Amino acid sequence: MKRDKPKYKQIIDAAVIAIAQNGYHQAQVSKIAKEAGVADGTIYLYFKNKEDILVSVFREKMAIFTHNLRVILEEDIDTSKRLFKMIDNHFRVLHEDRHLAIVTQLELRQSGKKLRLRINEVLKEYLDLLDVILKDGIERNDLDQTLDIRLARQMIFGTIDETITSWVMNEQKYDLIELSPNVHKLIMNAIKA
Repeated sequence: MKRDKPKYKQIIDAAVIAIAQNGYHQAQVSKIAKEAGVADGTIYLYFKNKEDILVSVFREKMAIFTHNLRVILEEDIDTSKRLFKMIDNHFRVLHEDRHLAIVTQLELRQSGKKLRLRINEVLKEYLDLLDVILKDGIERNDLDQTLDIRLARQMIFGTIDETITSWVMNEQKYDLIELSPNVHKLIMNAIKA
């Protein structure tokens, strides 16, 4: 497995920085290699091309969000607390890795349709876990019994996503994590029982 090889994570982390600083289209493989401290050819031992690097970056970094959400789902807490922890975790991960925030909120969106479809496949697992929170919330009577799960998922993720994009576009001048309670309150007011 390429992901287990020693330089894989090093290249992934370097790609996040190179893409954030230069933009996806200007982040040549040579810039990623230089940031990672490896030879250009080493990149091709791990990745087919730059598109493969971007999808791998998203897969590896999205795994952090998914893992954290799985941990939240294991906690014996109500739906409101789960959603708060999900929102707070999402904001916290990107607040702590500002390069990643730029890549996820700006650079991934400038990719072609084929690449976006590959990225959406990776995102699906995270959104499926959000569905679990919503379904469980309905079963517990924490959420509106007539809630359209698909629409609620889009609203919740869209709100989180747009809040982060606005933060990135405003050059990350304020504390994203401080917005967690307000975003949570707005969402809960829309979906609670």
